[in-house]
Amino acid sequence: MNVLLVAGGDPSHWPAFSQPFDQIIGIDRGNLFLLRRGIVPDMAIGDFDSLTEDEKKEVFEAVDEVSTSPAEKDDTDTQLALVKTFERFPEATVTLIGATGGRLDHLLANLWLGAEPRFSPFLSQIKIADKGNLVSYIAPGKHCIKKVPDMDYLAFCCMTPVRELSLKNVKYELSKVDFLQPTSLASNEFLVGDAEVHFSEGLIAVIQSRDV
Repeated sequence: MNVLLVAGGDPSHWPAFSQPFDQIIGIDRGNLFLLRRGIVPDMAIGDFDSLTEDEKKEVFEAVDEVSTSPAEKDDTDTQLALVKTFERFPEATVTLIGATGGRLDHLLANLWLGAEPRFSPFLSQIKIADKGNLVSYIAPGKHCIKKVPDMDYLAFCCMTPVRELSLKNVKYELSKVDFLQPTSLASNEFLVGDAEVHFSEGLIAVIQSRDV
């Protein structure tokens, strides 16, 4: 099952919808952006504090299932949406859009979703996308990374300290290198075929990107 989560970031940063989604879940203002594009979410989640009363009414009348939360809470609306999605669809592949291009604190909160222990069982199922980037997460072990069409660059963002990182079949290779603090190994590139990644400890966000 493919689930699309739509947060409240600027829709001009959304990627093109290149695949069908079994469920579309709007997060706070993301619901309004979907409705303005003629897309009715299957579920609306959030505290909706970014909407006027008229906008909130528009969302509540259009969407069959609405899950509200208080504005004063520990989790962000996006965290709540991800929790609810995996409670209901534990096998789903989840793509989050509308999570970039706005406030920097929101961007960092979204990027670090993959580092939260409660999402560890679903790590390989989470992707963050905009029109110039695709983020996925990998846990320790050996991985083959396939190139996304039209994405020119490949980065390995160490979200935590990472041990024994090896990169093969990429422009800039590594062999069992330790990184003792979070860092972004940016501007790498694919060669022919899949990139090979292996590491023994830590968490890595794999970012494929292009200039836009």
